[in-house]
Amino acid sequence: MKSPAAARVPLVFNLFPRNYSSIDEWSSGVSHVAGMGFNWIYVNPFHATGFSGSLYAIKNYYQLNQLFVKKGHDTSDWRPLKKFVAACKDAAIDVMMDLVVNHTAFDSVLVKTNPLWYKRDDKGRLVSPHAVDPADSNNVTVWGDLAEIDNLESKDRKGLWDYWDKLVLYFQEMGIRGFRCDAAYQVPAGLWKFLISAAKKRYPRTVFLAETLGCTMDEIGALKGTGFDYLFNSSKYWQFDKPWCLEQHEGNKKIAPSISFPESHDTPRLAGEKPGTIEVQKMRYAFGAMFSEGLLMVGGYEFGAKHKTDVVKGTPKDVEPPQWDISSWIKQMNECKLSAPVFCEEGSWTALTEYDKDFLFLLKQTDGKGGSVLVCVNKDLEKPVEVVREDFPAEYARCTSMIRPLSNPCAGCAVPDRLTLGPAEVVFFTL
Repeated sequence: MKSPAAARVPLVFNLFPRNYSSIDEWSSGVSHVAGMGFNWIYVNPFHATGFSGSLYAIKNYYQLNQLFVKKGHDTSDWRPLKKFVAACKDAAIDVMMDLVVNHTAFDSVLVKTNPLWYKRDDKGRLVSPHAVDPADSNNVTVWGDLAEIDNLESKDRKGLWDYWDKLVLYFQEMGIRGFRCDAAYQVPAGLWKFLISAAKKRYPRTVFLAETLGCTMDEIGALKGTGFDYLFNSSKYWQFDKPWCLEQHEGNKKIAPSISFPESHDTPRLAGEKPGTIEVQKMRYAFGAMFSEGLLMVGGYEFGAKHKTDVVKGTPKDVEPPQWDISSWIKQMNECKLSAPVFCEEGSWTALTEYDKDFLFLLKQTDGKGGSVLVCVNKDLEKPVEVVREDFPAEYARCTSMIRPLSNPCAGCAVPDRLTLGPAEVVFFTL
């Protein structure tokens, strides 16, 4: 039975377009996605690209990437995408796309048609965007295939902002209802407020997700009040050894609820990292499912894909034979998430164990009246751990049922006096 809060919960399947020979193949997987319980399909940029070929180096927003259409097809003909959106709608799945407005390809058509929209250096040359690692200011990444848009101080700011608004409208009218906003922290808050407000007036169900990974808390804070529906959290990177993840969660939820992910198109595949076991695959998914309101999974995760999704060089040949199939388990885990209010919202997190132990007890409480859940995680990915009675927090005495999601997400059992956690196991206790 679904919780009343479940209706708003985004369960997002990331369809990586370079893994397919054409858009016509996308629809063939919709029933599989729906069968696992996802209600959104997010597709990385499908627009025509610049010289680098990177999906995020967009040359023309109004043309399809030639790699994603059949040979001889007019890239200005959007019928293949419309057909895909219609197939998703028939399966009760909404479609989400990337909205990249902070930069274009260095050789974008807009460089010639609208040169005033770009940042320039003191010699009038285009400026490439860069990112500074918050943990190491000397670690600077520069994307030389990109040209940075001047969304704040362009002499034709009105024309620029109107262009972005019409771009959103164009895809809204195509039936797309979600926008993942790439590097949202690099775009002026005023522009987001303008775009989101206008989009929701046209189609109130439109959802905006802010990609804010790798930026500072102040940069995320600047997005408060802009209208974003969700942020992405960093629980994927948490090793349960320091409090930073819970602190970030508490600060970010004041801006918007968040979406967890066990891996993304920007990260290595979890199954390709040591130890690469099915237990770790399940643990990270299960923990992400109940950590925050939303959840995202990259296609292939259910099959233990090891080959990283490559936005520049990826091809359908990168798709590997399955090393396992946990599709049915993912369906159960998604159903488990939607069954309880405490799993369907951000809530408040508290660590109940010192971080130097081999395991960690956590308490998640809803912000309303949706109850609480006690969580225990074995930090060791390859060895079991014993948890004895004296290690249990006081809240353990109030637990009424235990769920071991790695084996059966839907089944509750009695609360034991002694707990043995398997390698990388996470266990939920209802209070």
